[in-house]
Amino acid sequence: MILKRLELTNFRCITQADIELDSGRNVIEGPNGAGKTSILEAVFLLGSGHSFKSSAMDALIQSSTSEFTVVGRFSDPVTSLITIGLRCSSNARETRINGEDAKGLASLAKIFPVQVIDPEIHQLLEDGPRRRRMFLDWGVFHVEQSFHESWRRFNRALKQRNAQLKSGKSNFGVWDIELAVHGLAVTQFRQMYIQSFAAFLTDVGRRLLRAEISIEYSQGWRKNIAFSEALTESRLRDQQRGTTTVGPHRADLVLKMEGNIAKDRVSRGQQKMLACCLILAQQLHRASLSTQSACLLLDDPAAELDVDNLGRLLDLVGELPVQLIATTVNSANLSLFKNAKKFHVEHGSVKAVA
Repeated sequence: MILKRLELTNFRCITQADIELDSGRNVIEGPNGAGKTSILEAVFLLGSGHSFKSSAMDALIQSSTSEFTVVGRFSDPVTSLITIGLRCSSNARETRINGEDAKGLASLAKIFPVQVIDPEIHQLLEDGPRRRRMFLDWGVFHVEQSFHESWRRFNRALKQRNAQLKSGKSNFGVWDIELAVHGLAVTQFRQMYIQSFAAFLTDVGRRLLRAEISIEYSQGWRKNIAFSEALTESRLRDQQRGTTTVGPHRADLVLKMEGNIAKDRVSRGQQKMLACCLILAQQLHRASLSTQSACLLLDDPAAELDVDNLGRLLDLVGELPVQLIATTVNSANLSLFKNAKKFHVEHGSVKAVA
């Protein structure tokens, strides 16, 4: 889906904005602290239900106001207009699609696949496994229709099993069958995805980092045994710790550069470029399997990147079949934005540039 119009009220430093976006490239210019990133944050919210900057939704409400609203109006060549609206106050939250209550956050992601590359993108490598699992599951969700149901049922069984373990009850094993069935399905979906995704990552790595990049999936339990067997082996330990210690919820991605594990061997700049490789490869992989348009948010790409790395990044971004919404202090020297639709933000006010 293409985001055609974005309407904001009392969101961060933006009191009111009504933005008509281009289906291709859009660039938002303005000084630091003007509200550029807040616009990207609002767009990301429409496709995910959460912010990429803050875990607290209250933090998105403009000071001295009681709530914010974000409304996105979407279209594509086949369907009629779709409207997503979010309203959040300190004690209530509403998410609606065409006026009806949204049925879970997955319904937003299905309509509007959106990803972001921001100055903190290196955290995809630096942070713990949970962030990398989220990255992986975003990709699987958008190419395999059956994945979400298996993921949902696995997480339901995991929650129930952990509750039984924490309570000290001995009948937690009743959830093992459900957990084993859907945990195996989640793992198989992820492994199949990695197999097809890896070639795209290799190609992007050669172009962006001029290095050989590879990826491996660590499944979350001991190799060469079934998940059901791993659950049986871990029962005593799980009882002692009050939580399930094996399974796809413990999985991770292992990235290698030139055959070496990358996490602890590369500089901050290389970490950022490697994380960009992951996002761009995922966009290319998804585009090869789906006709539905996606959106990429690019927040201040010049931050912390030298001229050569920035040039290679923008060249590859320019080839992606996505709706692009980017921010920058000054787009004059960035060729990617030469024919983009431009907006200027200052003091929380957004205006289209003729």
